[in-house]
Amino acid sequence: MGIVLFVDFDGTITKEDTCAAMVEAFAGDGWREINDRWERKEISTEQCANMTFNLFQADLNDLKKLLDTVEIDEYFMEFLAFCRKRNHLVYVLSDGYDFCIDAVFDKYDIEAPYYANKMVYDGGFKIECPGSNPSCGICGTCKTRLMEKLKGEGNTVIYVGDGYSDTCPATKADIVFAKKDLYRFCRDNGISARYYDDFSDVISYLVSVK
Repeated sequence: MGIVLFVDFDGTITKEDTCAAMVEAFAGDGWREINDRWERKEISTEQCANMTFNLFQADLNDLKKLLDTVEIDEYFMEFLAFCRKRNHLVYVLSDGYDFCIDAVFDKYDIEAPYYANKMVYDGGFKIECPGSNPSCGICGTCKTRLMEKLKGEGNTVIYVGDGYSDTCPATKADIVFAKKDLYRFCRDNGISARYYDDFSDVISYLVSVK
């Protein structure tokens, strides 16, 4: 038996949500209403993203410049190194975009397997969602189904996240590290969760595990 960690990307590995940063930088009026509909689960991630992209006034170079300003949690690299030393598996699960993850991972020389929606640019932005769950249809990347597929037999599953797309997998994990919207969700729904500020808190927990 071992430990498998599933980690959200936006607002968890990164200090700011890259999807939110894109919207604030490039989208015109109307995006808040679209996002509210997504948070109420009235529309899917794919619908939300593509409707929002229609409001964008930016090209791929604008996005690259924005992503170059994104910073990561100060302790994430130490967290990855610790997990490798202890042979803990780490998977990044994101309902965001592969282009954003690739840009940030390249900037910080991060090597970790990840699953995310595919961003396509052909004069305009759109996404494709190969990891969606047809039986649900909300998230573009079904983190819960990926957890079930990747966790292995008898391993302890730890989930680390902060947002709405993390609520479903948090209900299936053995241990949850949460902040922001995810922590409020866990608190309001009676789900045991450890509040964390940054990955140093996750490292401290892992050090205590024999």
